[in-house]
Amino acid sequence: MRVLLQRVSSAKVYVDGKLKGSCAKGLLIFVCAMKGDDENVVNALTQKISKLRIFESSEGKMDLTLHDIGGEALVISQFTLAADIKKGNRPGFSSAANPQDAKYLYELFIANLKRIKIPTQQGVFGASMKVELLNNGPATFWLDSNS
Repeated sequence: MRVLLQRVSSAKVYVDGKLKGSCAKGLLIFVCAMKGDDENVVNALTQKISKLRIFESSEGKMDLTLHDIGGEALVISQFTLAADIKKGNRPGFSSAANPQDAKYLYELFIANLKRIKIPTQQGVFGASMKVELLNNGPATFWLDSNS
């Protein structure tokens, strides 16, 4: 699973011009399920995200978690994180999980965040979305379960 975290002051996602999800201070999380991913991968990544100390303390150090700041999450499915651009100029996506498995893992990811008491909203799996964000930092973090 590949996950891209962006620390935000706020974020919103729209589908067909309608607001589908938003968050205040917290994380905008782009998620891509890869072939071979399973529940254990999702569980490990959601636990890792909940414990990441990537928010600034009063001393200006990245020392606080999403829970510590009372933060929220907005989760967006993004299969393009699976892009392979090693050869040629057109990305390939053969390493991405099939849509049925990816949707299940995406929904499990969201359920896990909610289960560990992170206020979470989401986009629409597989939809064309418009994402609006106010990046805080900027601070962007890449997690890959294979590395």
